[in-house]
Amino acid sequence: METLLADFENRHREVRQYFEDRYEAIARDLDLPTPARNAERALIGAYFCHEYSFEAAALMNPSVVLHPDQSGLGPDEIRFLMSLRAVGEGHISSITFRQGVLSSDGAMQLRPESRLAVAASPETGTDGHLRLQRQDGGPIEETVLFPVTQAHRGGLEDLRLVKFDDGDDSFYCGTYTAWSGREIASELLITRDFRSFDLRPISGCAARDKGMALFPRRIGGDYAMIVRQDAENLYFIRSADLSCWSAGEKIAGPMHTWELVQIGNCAPPVELDEGWLLLTHGVGAMRKYCIGAMLLDKDNPARVLGRSRTPLLSPSDVGREGYVPNVVYTCGALRHGDYMFMPFGIADCIVGFAMVRIDRFLETLV
Repeated sequence: METLLADFENRHREVRQYFEDRYEAIARDLDLPTPARNAERALIGAYFCHEYSFEAAALMNPSVVLHPDQSGLGPDEIRFLMSLRAVGEGHISSITFRQGVLSSDGAMQLRPESRLAVAASPETGTDGHLRLQRQDGGPIEETVLFPVTQAHRGGLEDLRLVKFDDGDDSFYCGTYTAWSGREIASELLITRDFRSFDLRPISGCAARDKGMALFPRRIGGDYAMIVRQDAENLYFIRSADLSCWSAGEKIAGPMHTWELVQIGNCAPPVELDEGWLLLTHGVGAMRKYCIGAMLLDKDNPARVLGRSRTPLLSPSDVGREGYVPNVVYTCGALRHGDYMFMPFGIADCIVGFAMVRIDRFLETLV
């Protein structure tokens, strides 16, 4: 036991408790007699544990929202919270987090990554939904949302977080793709404090599609999303129920050479005075992924006011190689003053950051 702890105690928070919990599960399944000493229980549990490097293969597709804690900042600063898709052995995807501070002039300070990682614990909430619960005491950077059901045993992919304002109430909500290893389905993540995360399946025909992105408020009294429903075109859909989504109205299809294979939404729409700014991705020859944008009418988001003629971001020679080459992709952007802040994945192995003036951004949409 001393040798075991010398190897692993400094690599995990409360590793003895993990061993004890694992022993209890094994003892229950095998009807084991209780060993006389705690060390025996922990040692048996350790023989049924192993480490998993959750982001050893890839790290990509970030989304970003305002951090719930905005205290202790300068007058032109905001604190942001970023989610990332991490991929480990067997191409299993999980969700992890980072946080940082952004100034109105574009300066960014990213908080250092924690040397520890803790998987949130699954439990059933009072409403019957699956809930993942963070351990107390650790920062959000240590938290990993790992697959825990059959529906997403192959991974939780591409979380698109948004802070949803619903009158006097607000909460954080994100859509993600659940991958069972054989089938995909869209699901919802809902949290108010980034300590407790409710995971809810989505019903309706739209749930079989990838890339659903929720508007940050109701449109005409309904929840609203942008989604690619046919693996090629973009659709605007409405629902009175956040957990049930059906077919929608086609708003755009491939037009330019860099998006001729398919287009899709990247991130939840960002509200501007001029309309809804929607980041898009386009797939062209050689499966090259680029990032573009559209401007949607504020009152009728099914109406496209302008779109990118050329990509805003494309894979460059410097960042072309990686886990998946020829890809730039994002799952979120954040407005700060006159600027749009966008983290983005590069070749599914590096995360970069872009900052652009909104007025110059809108000039590129025709």
